[in-house]
Amino acid sequence: MTTTHPGSISDHANQADAALRKGFGPRVRKLHARIGKAHHQAEGMEFSKALLDGQATPLQLAALMRSLKPAYALLEQQVPELASALGASASPWSSLARSAALDHDLSILAQLPPTPASAAAAIWLEQLRVLAQQQPHRLMAHVYVRYGGDLSGGQQLAQQANAILERHGLPALSFWAFDRPTAELKQALHDAFEQFDLSPQEEEELLEEAEFAFHSTQRLLAELADLPPA
Repeated sequence: MTTTHPGSISDHANQADAALRKGFGPRVRKLHARIGKAHHQAEGMEFSKALLDGQATPLQLAALMRSLKPAYALLEQQVPELASALGASASPWSSLARSAALDHDLSILAQLPPTPASAAAAIWLEQLRVLAQQQPHRLMAHVYVRYGGDLSGGQQLAQQANAILERHGLPALSFWAFDRPTAELKQALHDAFEQFDLSPQEEEELLEEAEFAFHSTQRLLAELADLPPA
């Protein structure tokens, strides 16, 4: 059975999402507008379409979780302190953390065959390391793209991914499941971004890096599409 989707993720929003968008602060509005085109491009890639149509394989999902683990671990180690130094007193980071969920998911997917080490994930991880040391305001663009995406379109991806795993007799993933309402967490994330004390140049670099963050995602998606069947 094929699980169909009602439309693209970037066009999909429930009432809470729609209400939240009306209340976006100026910086989040700029970020939201800046990544729109890249978001649509990512959705149009082969793996994205396969996942949204319920046709991705459990092995591809396992490769995705395996690829995300190191980068999320680095973000969760670095972001709280760096965000505070940039002026964000709001602290949604503990509720956003995905490392424990990824550990759970990797344990239930361990029965699947191993997948090649991700070159795209390695490049992304090195980018994050450099930004954390040299340009933490740019690192925050990756935080916005990743966690904002997990709280928004990721909720639709979770439905498709878990339906795929269920058909193969595998448990649901925890990666996209949060311990607080997603609308509440998105608001806390947005509040933190509005609090960052950035110069005009740093603001532009944050917006620029948000597009680069999607390029990193696109490299990973292309890699997943090329993964041979188990």
